Amino acid sequence: MSAAGEQPRRDDDRTPGLAPELMARVRRIQIRTHRMVSGALQGAYRSNFRGTGIEFEEVRPYQPGDEVRSIDWNVTARTGEPHIKTYQEERQLLLHLVVDAARSMEFSSTDRSKLEVAAEVAALLAFVAAHNQDQVGLSLASCSDPRHLPADRGTRHVLRIVREVVGARSAPSRAPLGDLIEEQLKHLRRRSLVFLISDFLGIEDREHFADALARLARAHDVLCVRVFDPFEEELPDAGVLLLEDAEGKSCVEVDTSSARVRAAWKRDAEERR
Repeated sequence: MSAAGEQPRRDDDRTPGLAPELMARVRRIQIRTHRMVSGALQGAYRSNFRGTGIEFEEVRPYQPGDEVRSIDWNVTARTGEPHIKTYQEERQLLLHLVVDAARSMEFSSTDRSKLEVAAEVAALLAFVAAHNQDQVGLSLASCSDPRHLPADRGTRHVLRIVREVVGARSAPSRAPLGDLIEEQLKHLRRRSLVFLISDFLGIEDREHFADALARLARAHDVLCVRVFDPFEEELPDAGVLLLEDAEGKSCVEVDTSSARVRAAWKRDAEERR
């Protein structure tokens, strides 16, 4: 990783078949996220993630100056002498990025699609991890060629992750998010910090999704990152529009000039959050 203030080096290990325009997008994401991987962001990463990565070390007799809240009351009662539990910070944090590349993620009413935003989020997290010598892996789902990259470290590995996300092509149909989460339980052998990056649209079986997420959270630390487009939150007053289902199953004509329609759209968006 280059030092803050320097431009990141180019990586010539290009993904086969990745078009020049996609490589240019990878480069833009690399430059944009590189500028953020410093200062306050580094501090936030260490305090929120590295700072919580602690493991039990030993129980020892209490010494003046030790934290009272660290006292092991069971051992203290058994021995008749105050003892405390000590912990040490884990030397390495394992990050795993789960990116949903469903067709709905290709939607955009701005200059960037939700999938492009997801790629930037993934790149930012991966570069911060690399800067701290942590390992990061990737699971790319709901695309024509699902991928699972085992955790590794280094800038070249991070760039491969970014290229995989940027070059993803959505599959004709969306894989259930519950199934996607269950796949992680098979792949991840060591406790990891898992980021699930998706728009979370089209969850047909909410009970299955919630159950799978709860089981994943028991084995790993899980954070969900919801990516959305402004159009999905609030319908603009743009007259009659023909809207297509994210999976291409149906089309519907919507009169966006109707205040009632826009209010119903907003209510539906709030319920999905």
